[in-house]
Amino acid sequence: MYDLVVVSVYTAMFHAARAILFRDGIKERSHVCLIAYIKEKYPQLNEYANTLDSYRESRHAMLYGLEVEAMKDDATYGIYIAKEFIEAVKKEVK
Repeated sequence: MYDLVVVSVYTAMFHAARAILFRDGIKERSHVCLIAYIKEKYPQLNEYANTLDSYRESRHAMLYGLEVEAMKDDATYGIYIAKEFIEAVKKEVK
């Protein structure tokens, strides 16, 4: 079930990041480009963007790969960092 948590963590962070793009009038067309935009335009969120990218890669491997499984630590940390990221995004879009 940790795989589901990691996928859900990524999805929550991805949609939070999309809120910034929408606020800026940008339409998201790519997961990778969304992360690049956040890194370029919001350097204060760079650490979160790096984590988002890491979870993006994990999500991709879990959904499309055959041999990858999430660990408990991946799920636990993901929940923690997703909450932090969502709060940081709320501050940016206000």
